[in-house]
Amino acid sequence: MIPRDTLMQITQRFEYLEAAMAQGDADIAKLAKEYSDLRPVVEQIHAYIQTETDIVDAKAMLSDPDMAELAEEELPVLLARLPELEGALQIALLPKDAADARPAMIEIRPGTGGDEASLFAGDLLRMYQRYSDAQGWKFEIIELQESELGGVKEVTAHVQGEGVFAKLKFESGVHRVQRVPATESGGRIHTSAATVAVLPEAEDVDIDIATTDIRIDTMRASGAGGQHVNTTDSAVRITHIPSGIVVVSSEKSQHRNREIAMQVLKTRLYDMERQRIDGERSADRKAQVGSGDRSERIRTYNFPQGRMTDHRINLTLYKLDQVMQGDLEEIIDALQAETQARLMAEMNG
Repeated sequence: MIPRDTLMQITQRFEYLEAAMAQGDADIAKLAKEYSDLRPVVEQIHAYIQTETDIVDAKAMLSDPDMAELAEEELPVLLARLPELEGALQIALLPKDAADARPAMIEIRPGTGGDEASLFAGDLLRMYQRYSDAQGWKFEIIELQESELGGVKEVTAHVQGEGVFAKLKFESGVHRVQRVPATESGGRIHTSAATVAVLPEAEDVDIDIATTDIRIDTMRASGAGGQHVNTTDSAVRITHIPSGIVVVSSEKSQHRNREIAMQVLKTRLYDMERQRIDGERSADRKAQVGSGDRSERIRTYNFPQGRMTDHRINLTLYKLDQVMQGDLEEIIDALQAETQARLMAEMNG
């Protein structure tokens, strides 16, 4: 049972925000953000309370000979609906990650496995591109270093759209592949790995970088994939001296490269701060789904058996071809459901 006081407090806060916005409060952008976040919660509260009221009314109608038949029809429907509404309301009341609605940066790097690991990193890149396309998101490659065989040595991509980080954050970790490499003539199955890091994009208010903390270098860079023979002096490398983080951007415009590199740097510093706070808040965060622990082996892609296994929730799907084509919805839905169940257990415990 959800405490009625809690529901009333949320509703009163929502009504206050509505009134403050109508009066043209100076901080209207901040109010509008909170109002937007609370609106779906309040809608769930209204539906839940209305159903409770309808149940009371239907029970009262049972004693009225003229209304008893109608009440007997409505009451089972209302009683069946109430637990569903309560479950939906409990999910709506779960604490939200403030970064869930933000765009994200995806960084993919090959791990153990040499050339095969680089090829697999390229496969993961294309998988996320296709998934993003299916979601209607904008997927932009910011920096790409390719291997001689067409794999990926390192890639950073920027993803924009609705609820990007809320879904992609579950992808952070070590992805393992088992297959016969294209480079292997003997037909033996190899195990390789690639690391994925998904970082919520930082906003200007999140991170303030002092100019004395960074060093900006301009470099000569060639085009991607070796297909451009001309080189330019537009590439920008920014070094954040306190943390040692180095960011490179190699677009054609030097001004654009500075913007991109600074945004990536802010995002990495913001992610470091989130990791620090999360680590202090929960000593066992490594065991939590979606914790973003980059060293955790989260998934295995077994090509000979057409099998994908997510080790965090013991989910196995025998549709690897579809997964590699970007069909990640079933996996991410299951991970989100597990996270919601864990949070509900913590709240009720």
